[in-house]
Amino acid sequence: MIQRHILIFIISVLIHFTTSAQKQENKQEQDSVKTKVSYGLRLGVDISKPIISFLEENTKGLEITGDIRISNNYYAAAELGYEDVLKTEDYLNYTTKGSFIKLGINYNAYENWKGMNNQIYIGGRYGFSVFEQTLNSYTPNAKGTYFIANTIEAGTNFKDLNAHWLEFLFGMKIETLSNLYLGVQLSVKKMISTKEPENFKNLYIPGFNRVFSNDLGVGFNYTVSYNIPIINKYK
Repeated sequence: MIQRHILIFIISVLIHFTTSAQKQENKQEQDSVKTKVSYGLRLGVDISKPIISFLEENTKGLEITGDIRISNNYYAAAELGYEDVLKTEDYLNYTTKGSFIKLGINYNAYENWKGMNNQIYIGGRYGFSVFEQTLNSYTPNAKGTYFIANTIEAGTNFKDLNAHWLEFLFGMKIETLSNLYLGVQLSVKKMISTKEPENFKNLYIPGFNRVFSNDLGVGFNYTVSYNIPIINKYK
């Protein structure tokens, strides 16, 4: 009888340790599962500018966007492009044409699920533009506009203009297909310095958009981009 109890006890102990070993092995296998994090170059285009160019005959523009992951939540980012726009305001008509580049960084505040690479981010940019303006027509000295009568001839072209500014922005990029992203970005801009022609103001600057009071501006873009994987890390 005692031997039977001893045998049952030994079998119970063996079952206990076998079960414990299996649980530990399963836990180690689960702990060993790693999440792949892609470090790649994402290139895209602002689709709003071609659409506006199609709808408005006197507006042309293109903007290329790019970002690359430099750490878990930080991305180095850049935008560059050109604009050629005709603007008509209350007392004047002018054309602005030039190119721009913006460099900065994005911080992704979105907590992705395993295998996802979406972004909801905030960021900053330094922007620089070189451009020219042509004053097509204007009404002199009309209710405090920018001119004094007979000081500028209609059709005058102002070259070698430039502008520097800073941007604070908010945006998101959502993966719709494998490595293909749709994005939207809103920005608030503050002019640092600008070279202006004599007796005229830079009312519109490529990359900055319309210059409002206190040298402020706003902007947006809608992007389609593709991520080119370069390095895959596991964590």
